[in-house]
Amino acid sequence: MNEIDLLKQYYNEHKNEFGIKKIGFFGSFARGDYSNCSDIDIVVELSSPKMYNLVAIKQDLEDVYHRNIDIIRIREHMNPFLKKRIQAEAVYV
Repeated sequence: MNEIDLLKQYYNEHKNEFGIKKIGFFGSFARGDYSNCSDIDIVVELSSPKMYNLVAIKQDLEDVYHRNIDIIRIREHMNPFLKKRIQAEAVYV
């Protein structure tokens, strides 16, 4: 199973538990220029922005991928440059 399929499976299994509205990759995994040392950048939109949910998703995905995960919650008020970059690169499942 490839990285996208793994994230789709995770989304389908946990969307209700954590209130995941959207989840995807950005950064090197989205661009396809990652290496064996790359972390995985994840963007998530939650129906209820609870810190516990973000931490749980991060830990779960680190177990799935056996890599460090950086997770960003997309929101209305955030760094505009980062938000624009994520919107341009994101590959949602």
